[in-house]
Amino acid sequence: MDKYSNVTNFDQLIEVEHGKIGTESRNKYEENTQMFIISEMLKEARREAKMTQEQLAEKTGTKKSYISKIENGKGNIQMSTLIRLFELGLNKRIGLTFL
Repeated sequence: MDKYSNVTNFDQLIEVEHGKIGTESRNKYEENTQMFIISEMLKEARREAKMTQEQLAEKTGTKKSYISKIENGKGNIQMSTLIRLFELGLNKRIGLTFL
């Protein structure tokens, strides 16, 4: 518990738990976080569109199992596939922000 004694904000907590920005541990944490966000956005958009995973897969030329894997944060996704799922499959635009 001592390692948390000087933690006063979320950024410090992340650094204590996962290391400084640029370390292997922190990079993996950031990658997993981004994948989780994408998976939740895909699930929400698909549900808003009242589509099943199977319908989305058929509309975008992928497999239901792949959609499931992405929605569960278990797979890697190429940018072109991400765009196809959201824009072609769900009629949503994608915007990227680099910090």
